[in-house]
This record gives sequence, C-alpha cells and structure tokens, in this order.
Amino acid sequence: MVDRVPITRKGLEKLRQELHTILTVERPKNIKALEEARSHGDLNENAEYHAAKEQQSLLSAKINELEMAISRSEVVEIGQEQTDRIVFGANVELKNRVNNRQVTYRLVGPYESDPDAGKISITSPLGKALIGKEEGDIVTIKTPGGVQEFEVLEIL
Repeated sequence: MVDRVPITRKGLEKLRQELHTILTVERPKNIKALEEARSHGDLNENAEYHAAKEQQSLLSAKINELEMAISRSEVVEIGQEQTDRIVFGANVELKNRVNNRQVTYRLVGPYESDPDAGKISITSPLGKALIGKEEGDIVTIKTPGGVQEFEVLEIL
C-alpha cells in the first residue's frame, strides 16, 4: 500500500500546474530542440543534440517525480477555527531560545515545504516536534548545527 502524503488543496494544484506546464510547454520545446539538433547532421559531435537529450532526461525525471507526488497526495482541508494545539496547516510563531529570534512557520506537507518562504514540512524534525504542542510549550530538536530550543509563542 502506498503511504498517503498530506497536502493542502493549493499545494496539490501547484503540483498539477507544474506538471501541466512541463507536458504542454517544456516538453514540446525540447522535442523541437531535438529535431533541430538532429537536422545538423553528425550526432556524435553535436553539442546541441547532447544538451537536448540531457534536458529530455531531466524533464522525464521531473514528470515522473510530479506524477508520483500527485498520486500519493491526500488533500487535508485546513479549517479556519482556532485550535489550542498545533496541527497540519497551522501557522505558528516561535522564538528560538538560543538566539532570541522570532520566526513564523506554516506546517505543510513535504511536497510544499519551503523554509525560506516560511513553510516547513510536518515530516521535518521541527515539524514533527511541533505537532500537538500548545502556546508556551518548549520544543527541543537536534540539528546538524547542534541542539535548538524553540518556545511556541502563538498559534495563528
């Protein structure tokens, strides 16, 4: 049985759009580039042909990756009701107790994770540690850079 991976409706739509773009725009462009490169003759010393073939492989891999992600995804509806515990889809404000910096994260599925955009996966060490916690709780995680401690300031 395939493990289902939680995702927001918006996240699933983004994956589907990316797949659609590759299938309808990028792959046809790549096919034209291959045809053009083939028309130049000898394929052994044809850098354009080899580049187009490499791009074709990358596109195929990305298509497979997106199709698998979409097939494994399970949309989890995020309610607007306020909860006193951290759950999938919650926005949470944390204070790093080591450097006193405050950060806000949204807990999402692994296919939507983008820490630079404030989205962390519920399967990440911090995401796992946050699930079920309440405001005021302290979360301790081990990272490659050492032990980190976060205080849950607010569940938004």
